[in-house]
Amino acid sequence: MGGIYNTGYEVIFVAFSAIVVTQVIKFVLHLLIKRQSDLRMFSTTGGMPSSHSAGVVGLSTTVGLINGFSSVEFAIAIGYAFIVMYDAAGVRRAAGKQAACLNRIIMDVYKQDLQEAGGKLKELLGHTPMQVLVGALFGIVYAYYIHNLLG
Repeated sequence: MGGIYNTGYEVIFVAFSAIVVTQVIKFVLHLLIKRQSDLRMFSTTGGMPSSHSAGVVGLSTTVGLINGFSSVEFAIAIGYAFIVMYDAAGVRRAAGKQAACLNRIIMDVYKQDLQEAGGKLKELLGHTPMQVLVGALFGIVYAYYIHNLLG
């Protein structure tokens, strides 16, 4: 994989592989804490750590390592990362809370028959600030690790 070192391919590889690795971590944590194997953990949003944060911060860190942390490219990448992390901890988390509230109302109105109302709304959409922070820290460490591994 040395051919991708210091290229855009490295940036893309770090971003996507950081997401995959954090989804695996979510699966393992769920397995250890709940003692249940749930393959949906590989594709679900929300939870610890934030794979969105790991991916965008890993991408940004790799851009900084390649082009410099004072480069325009890094500034664009980190700006993008902050928007994604704000969305994950703010807007999507609020939407998840609203879905939980609506599910409770629907259960009361339809007397436990959610299918009659169109099905249960997905509640785990966003992240707590701690989940976003842990995902971001993982993204930084992971980007440095992969960059040094490839170089």
